[in-house]
Amino acid sequence: MVKQLFAGAMVIASLLCVPIVHAAGAWDSYKSRFLMADGRIVDTGNNNVSHTEGQGFAMLMAVANNDRASFDSMWKWTEKNLKNNSNGLFYWRYNPVAPDPVADKNNASDGDVLIAWALLKADQRWHDPRYSAASDAIAKAVVEHNVVNFAGYDVMMPGANGFNRNSSVIVNPSYFIFPAWQAFADRSHLVIWRNLIQDGQKLLGKMGWGDSKLPTDWVTLAADGTMAPAKEWAPRSSYDAIRIPLYVSWYNATSPLLTPWRAWWQKFDRNQTPAWVNVTTNERAPYNMQGGLLAVRDLVSGQPQGEPQITAQDDYYSASLKMLVWISQQR
Repeated sequence: MVKQLFAGAMVIASLLCVPIVHAAGAWDSYKSRFLMADGRIVDTGNNNVSHTEGQGFAMLMAVANNDRASFDSMWKWTEKNLKNNSNGLFYWRYNPVAPDPVADKNNASDGDVLIAWALLKADQRWHDPRYSAASDAIAKAVVEHNVVNFAGYDVMMPGANGFNRNSSVIVNPSYFIFPAWQAFADRSHLVIWRNLIQDGQKLLGKMGWGDSKLPTDWVTLAADGTMAPAKEWAPRSSYDAIRIPLYVSWYNATSPLLTPWRAWWQKFDRNQTPAWVNVTTNERAPYNMQGGLLAVRDLVSGQPQGEPQITAQDDYYSASLKMLVWISQQR
């Protein structure tokens, strides 16, 4: 479940129902680089494995670009190869060269949410209730297996297994996909989705350490409500955490939760912004933001965004961030 360097996760605008004709060129480039003929999205920055986040990202992109053929191929592959029929969720990682391609039977809640969100949007665009029925089933399974009430908060766990330590829980704040949760709330009218939005924002508002005052990729929430960078991972605001301001901005571009990100980034020239920061030591990455990381920075900083250019230098994650930033603005 640990997202590796340049192998993170992303999404699509909450109420988006109009084609994004200007992004067609970028979408074609994205497909040519990362979409296999069978519907599998390959993570080129992580040994060409696949995972539910990538399937969800690209399914959302396909809906936004009115590409039903690609959407159906990705959904068919995902359902066939990653569906865990015992709980209605999806195995998070697929390694095509392993004896068992889905050796880890855990799920990743962000991937499940992204897939369900894409299916919901697919019905909205193409008016096929089979999509929304599948979305409803996934959303229900996510609530049943991944949502807990802990320390007075409703919290979405990163996966069904391994993150509840009884006296504390591990959360990944980049899995707080607020615009997707809002879409599920609007459809189901279930209180839990609104609680997740409210409590997720409360938790984010209390995260932030070191000179940067930013959240880390992984966070420990203790039973008394206190939080700290999770000890099992480097205490960095890095390649996972970059999705936090993307999803917050997508949900509410004027949210005060974006203020720490803007304040940190404004300390650096755009092309000299460190790719990550260690919030414990204040050490900065010895290399700077590029590609999709800069696209998120530009979005949150209010810089104009044109059609993304998917270049040879962009791996899967960088290209995905570029695409998602672009789509998030098409409201």
